[in-house]
Amino acid sequence: MQKDTTGQTVLITGATSGIGYELARCFAADGHHLILVARHQDRLDAVARELSSQYGVRAVGISKDLFQREAAEELYREVQAQGSQVDILVNNAGQGEWGEFHDTDLQRQLDVIQLNIVSLTALTYLFLQDMTTKGYGKILNLASIASTSANPLLGVYAATKAYVLSFSEALHNELKDKNITVTALMPGPTDTDFFNKASAEHTVAGQGPKYDAAEVAKIGYEALMSGDDKVLAGAMMKMQAGMINMMTEEAAASMARKQMEPAEMK
Repeated sequence: MQKDTTGQTVLITGATSGIGYELARCFAADGHHLILVARHQDRLDAVARELSSQYGVRAVGISKDLFQREAAEELYREVQAQGSQVDILVNNAGQGEWGEFHDTDLQRQLDVIQLNIVSLTALTYLFLQDMTTKGYGKILNLASIASTSANPLLGVYAATKAYVLSFSEALHNELKDKNITVTALMPGPTDTDFFNKASAEHTVAGQGPKYDAAEVAKIGYEALMSGDDKVLAGAMMKMQAGMINMMTEEAAASMARKQMEPAEMK
């Protein structure tokens, strides 16, 4: 029988916009209390008030810059100091940087690795200690359709998401007998601020059709609550993943590159 998680506490990174915000709404609608994490306290406070008022749940915001190496441990200590117990962890925060690698800013790429891999890994490790002690927990990690192949012009981002997918699937297996599940959500292009932050709005994918963030969040939420190991968000993404599986690595990379080239070249 599936455990009733109503009233449990969920920590969500990148919770004030895009998929993270929509996931927060999913959890709040089902009666979960929220710890929302992002960089800007004013926006965090506004979202916390909104969700608390609309759904009658406890919602607090903690401002933390997960681009910083020490931020994950600081966040964990602050949650402990508040006396909160995190039952569900959602590692949603992530960014990318568009361009040929040698032409991009090195520090920006290292920051992407810090956010997408190092902070995610640290938060998973820290909160997983508590989950294993109490014998229950759920973790949702944001991967991407980009995790399924090399992605020229978005190479570091895709590589970080390949890590997230592999890491999540490994943990799902390790924890299968401990009443803890780990789920990787793999969206395709989604209507969020991702392309703007990655300086990729001008690309074919940036200019093309996108999935609704609320739809992607719902798919991820349902997969998490069902204990699935991973989920592709959308029928087209499932078709694309199937095509990639049948291609050579070079062909898959060429297909991915076409989506990341400037739209005016098409």
